[in-house]
Amino acid sequence: MHSLWLAVAALLPTAGVAFLFYLVIKAMIEGDRRERLAHSQWEAQQEHPEKKPHSEDLPQ
Repeated sequence: MHSLWLAVAALLPTAGVAFLFYLVIKAMIEGDRRERLAHSQWEAQQEHPEKKPHSEDLPQ
């Protein structure tokens, strides 16, 4: 049983780093998605300046 806890203790830092890596990559992908959406909205606004962006259409 003692060797099982040693194995878990040895693998725990690796699992922790893998989880942090997952969180960072997920945040990067979500940020890229939001940036692409904002850029496409900006391009649409530049092509048709008379149209309002979606955020201004919503009541506040």
